[in-house]
Amino acid sequence: MIAVFDIGNVLLRWNPRFLFRDAFADDARMERFLATACSPDWIAEADRRSDFSAAVDERTVAWPEFARELRLFDTHWIRTIGSAIEENVALLERLRAMGRPVHAVTNFAAAKFEVARAVYPFMDLFDVAIVSGREGMAKPDRRMFDLLYERTGRSPKELVFVDDSLANVLSARATGMAAIHFTPGVDVEAELRKHGVFDAA
Repeated sequence: MIAVFDIGNVLLRWNPRFLFRDAFADDARMERFLATACSPDWIAEADRRSDFSAAVDERTVAWPEFARELRLFDTHWIRTIGSAIEENVALLERLRAMGRPVHAVTNFAAAKFEVARAVYPFMDLFDVAIVSGREGMAKPDRRMFDLLYERTGRSPKELVFVDDSLANVLSARATGMAAIHFTPGVDVEAELRKHGVFDAA
């Protein structure tokens, strides 16, 4: 079995609050911003766009009240990343050291994926990375997983996916791939071992 990782909140801690707690003096206003102008639905849409900056520019027109903060989301985006989730990154690196292929399927703006790659070298370790901003679609759209199967030449039964989003996990399972829902307290190594990822090739 071959491991497939999501990145945000599986390998990298990600939360827009990491950036915006310093940008707002008022937590209530920040939460209103994150529920409206910079809502999860809009972020998911921006992650499907080939031009993230253009998506932000369009959003400032719709939400002029938060134009400054929206532009920060583009120019200071790297600060939305907290830190690597070291135990899961270590698993990725160990699998590669064992000569195993490792893949990724991630909702990530294409330009921001490149920004993160410059900071976190482990993002160059994937054999195949399906990135939403490159493809014009995003999980839980099953076509993201269909692209994975096409580009790796692997069937769903040969792969096991790790994601923090239950919707994405359920979508992956619906295509026939095993999937692990990563939440606090989940031991990813133990779960991957159950699926045979560490078994001798």
